[in-house]
Amino acid sequence: MVLPCLDEAAALPGVLAALPAGFRAIVVDNGSTDGSPRVAAACGAYVVHEPRRGYGAAVHTGLEAATADVVCFLDADGSLDPDELAALAAPVRSGDADLAAGRRVPTGSGVWPWHARAGNALLAALLRRRGVLVHDIAPARAVRRIALLELGVADRAFGYPLELLLRAGAAGWRIVELPVAYRPRAAGTRSKVSGSVRGTLRAARDMAGVLR
Repeated sequence: MVLPCLDEAAALPGVLAALPAGFRAIVVDNGSTDGSPRVAAACGAYVVHEPRRGYGAAVHTGLEAATADVVCFLDADGSLDPDELAALAAPVRSGDADLAAGRRVPTGSGVWPWHARAGNALLAALLRRRGVLVHDIAPARAVRRIALLELGVADRAFGYPLELLLRAGAAGWRIVELPVAYRPRAAGTRSKVSGSVRGTLRAARDMAGVLR
């Protein structure tokens, strides 16, 4: 499991403790200043460093560091339950899907701010118009490592998940969506995207570049 990480020290102990049996955590530190790498290592994770800031940069570095055939990706902020990864990975391991993506289901009001939800819904609608039948630009996903490397996703910022879906659709991948609970972030952490309108707009800018 690859966890891109930027200042998630408060969330990491809980996230890593909830990892299902048989999963190895690779925490990709993206320039944290709160001691996240030390916390991750103390919790048993394998820690790698990616100095280039950007979600896509961290994800790609984690993918390169992974050795498993099927690799899962999850945010490190505690908003998603690692225990759901086994179900997400199952259709990829069985050969029934090439990519399994989590479709977030909020566990309460206020979990998913309106500006982030609206931006996600718009992008998902644009994907469906292009034949990629998804409803979420998933922060949780499972895929075969070699297949994803060969897909050639180039974005190293917030546009990475969108480009992945676009390329997967164009390549004829079988994509399945599975519901995953979307919970409040761990106390002491702050979203770089949905935590503010500015963050959402920055992510939307990156993703708009992918759609051109």
